[in-house]
Amino acid sequence: MSLDVLTAEHVGFRYAGIPVLRDVNLRVESGSMLALTGPNGSGKSTLLHLLAGVEEPTEGDVRRRPGARLALLPQRTSDIDALPLTVAECVQIGRFTLRRRLSRDDRASVAEIMQRLDIAHLARRRLRELSGGQRQRTLVAQALVQEADIYVLDEPTAALDTRNRQRVHELLTERVLAGAAVVIASHDPAEAALAGRTVRLGAAAPNAVATLSVDADERGAESLTPSSAEAGVQDLRA
Repeated sequence: MSLDVLTAEHVGFRYAGIPVLRDVNLRVESGSMLALTGPNGSGKSTLLHLLAGVEEPTEGDVRRRPGARLALLPQRTSDIDALPLTVAECVQIGRFTLRRRLSRDDRASVAEIMQRLDIAHLARRRLRELSGGQRQRTLVAQALVQEADIYVLDEPTAALDTRNRQRVHELLTERVLAGAAVVIASHDPAEAALAGRTVRLGAAAPNAVATLSVDADERGAESLTPSSAEAGVQDLRA
């Protein structure tokens, strides 16, 4: 039986008719972590949005194993600040379902992750009253408190100090050991080092299109670097 929980096959994407990704082939297994690294503008967030279903590919397919639950932490979350949510309410959203109210187990899970991310004392504070690091830990808690099979996280430790990055890293490792798949975009070498596979996307360039192919059996670091200027294509081959 295949361990693949998330796949991208020949995926392409365009912004306003301009190609950004082309022929992306990617497989993610249960119980594994994949890190996407690279400079801003290299396509990390776009690829994560495609994997999470936030954006639809222009071509190709993104497939999730039937029944697999996905939790997403996007990079841009400023809209949530407009809501009059407390820290506790924001984290509880990660356990809401349409079928039932929060159970005792849900509330215990919320309390535990808030304690582990050192935000329990902020439970009644409004999101707009938080520092950047406090707000980021709250949003990470909302994502990781979910009972997901796949966690897609865009720069989860942005704005965090060393101790709080370590707290997040511990939680990510635990999710993988429990059998979940984790896909992260990160600028943090220590964070990328947690992953079984690291894919580095090269710097964006005018008319460049990212082409990515990663096999599920590969381990270690892969590099996506610019090819010839004439071709205008960035290429990674398995």
